[in-house]
Amino acid sequence: MTLRPFCPHRHLRALILLLTTMVMVISPAAHTQTADLPSIGGSGGLISGQQEADIGQQVMSSLRRSAPQLQDPLVYDYLSAIMYRLVPSAPLDNRDLKLVLIDSPAINAFAVPGGVVGVNGGLFLNAATEQQFASVLAHELAHLSQRHFARRMQQQETSAPLTLAGMIAGIVLSAVTQSDIGIAAIAGTQAMAVQNMLAYSRAHEQEADRVGMEILANAGMDPRGMPEMFEIMMRQNRLQGNRLPEYLSTHPLTQNRVADSRNRAEQYPDTRIQDGQEYHLVRSRLQVHYSDSAESAVETFEAYLAREDATRNDAIRYGLAVAYQENRDYQKAERLLRDLLDANPGRITFQVSLAETLIDQKRYGDARTLLQDALARNPGNYPITATLAATEIADGNGSAAAGHLRELTRRRPGQEQLWLRLAEAEGMARNIVGVHRARAEYDVLMGDLRSAQRQLRQAQEKLPAGSTERQVVSERLGELTSRLQQREAS
Repeated sequence: MTLRPFCPHRHLRALILLLTTMVMVISPAAHTQTADLPSIGGSGGLISGQQEADIGQQVMSSLRRSAPQLQDPLVYDYLSAIMYRLVPSAPLDNRDLKLVLIDSPAINAFAVPGGVVGVNGGLFLNAATEQQFASVLAHELAHLSQRHFARRMQQQETSAPLTLAGMIAGIVLSAVTQSDIGIAAIAGTQAMAVQNMLAYSRAHEQEADRVGMEILANAGMDPRGMPEMFEIMMRQNRLQGNRLPEYLSTHPLTQNRVADSRNRAEQYPDTRIQDGQEYHLVRSRLQVHYSDSAESAVETFEAYLAREDATRNDAIRYGLAVAYQENRDYQKAERLLRDLLDANPGRITFQVSLAETLIDQKRYGDARTLLQDALARNPGNYPITATLAATEIADGNGSAAAGHLRELTRRRPGQEQLWLRLAEAEGMARNIVGVHRARAEYDVLMGDLRSAQRQLRQAQEKLPAGSTERQVVSERLGELTSRLQQREAS
C-alpha cells in the first residue's frame, strides 16, 4: 500500500461553473411537472431518470478530475462487496451504482442522482463496527431510493436550476476541499429559502433513517448500527467545536433525531450481528494510511498488540504488518503476513498484502507465483488481478500487465485509473494503438470528449483498412462524435 499525501486541488471555480452550466441546460419541461412523489420512492418530480443519469455522469467526471481518490483495490473491493450486500434490499429503480472512494480522513458520505455514492476513507476510521459503517451506506441508499434530490427540487420550483447547481457543487466541493467552502456554496444558493429547506431536509433525514434501517435489517445487518454511528458523529461534533464535520453539514443531526433512531432500532429483533473480518482488516489498513508517519503507525499497532486480549486479533496483527511494510521493515511484515496466511489459508487480503511486500523487495517472481496461484483459485478477482498487473509492470513485462488490465477494464470500465495503467502497460509493450485506445477511454471518463476523439483518430490512422480492430475503433469514434454534437447543440 502506498501512502499518498492529501494535496491541494485546483480548478474549484471552474468546477462550480461547470456544474451550474450543467444544471441550466435541463429542459424547461422538467420544471413544469407537478406530480407529487410518493413517500416511498417512485417516479415523477422535476428531474427525469435520464436527467438524473446525466447529472450523475457529470458529477463523476468532476470528482475524477478534482477529488483525491483512494486507489487501493482491497479497500475498493470491500466497499463494493458491502454496498452490493445492501443494494438488493434497497427500493432502488436504478441499481447500477457508481462508487467513489475519497482519500480523506474526515467523516463523510454522499449520494447524488444517477446512482453516485461517495465515501470518505475517514468513515472507516470513525465507524468502530461494520454495522455502523453499513448504516451510513444504507442511509445514502435510502436518499437515492426516495429521490430526495428531486423532491427537494420540486419544493423549490422557481429557484430549481440555481438550487440544483449549488447542491451538487457543494457536495463536490466538500469532498474536494475538506473545508467549509462546500457548505458556503450550498448556503449561498439557498439563501432565499433557508428555513423551508432546513425543515424539509430534516424530514428527508428522518425518512432516510427509517428506510435505511429497513435496508439494514433486510440485508441481515443490525439496524442498531445507525444510532450508534449517530452518537459517534455527535461526539465528533462536540470535539470539533465550531467546525461542523463534513457529513453533518449536509445531514443535519439533532439529539431528537438520535433518540428517535435509537427507539426505532429497538423495535427490531435483538439479534446482534457479528462483523465480518474483512471490515476490520480494511480499517486497519486505512489506519496505517492516515497515520502521521509509518513510524507512528508501527508504534500504534505495537501498542495495540501489547494488550493481553489483542494477541490473537488478526486485524491488529495485519495492521502491524502493513505498518512494517510502510516503514520498510519488509522482513517483519513478511513474517507476520505468512503467519496470518498459515492461520487463514487462502485469505485474499493477506495474499495480496504479502505480494505487495514482495514487490517492494523486488522479488517479482515470488510475488507472481503467489498471485497466479491465488488467481487460479479466485478467477477474475479484482485485488489479485490488479496486484498481478502491478507486479508485471514493476518487472517490465508490459504485455502480460496489459493482458490483466484489459480483463479488469472489461469488468470495471468506469474506473479511470485502470485505463491509465493499461495505457502505461501498452506503452511498455510498444502497442501504440492500445495506448491511444486506453487513453481515449480515460479521457471519456474524465469528461474530455475532444481529447478522446483525437486519441481514437490517431489509433484509426495506425490500423490497416478493413481490419476488425479498425472497425471497432471507428464505431467507438462515431459514438463519441455523436455525443459531442449533442453536447454542442444543447
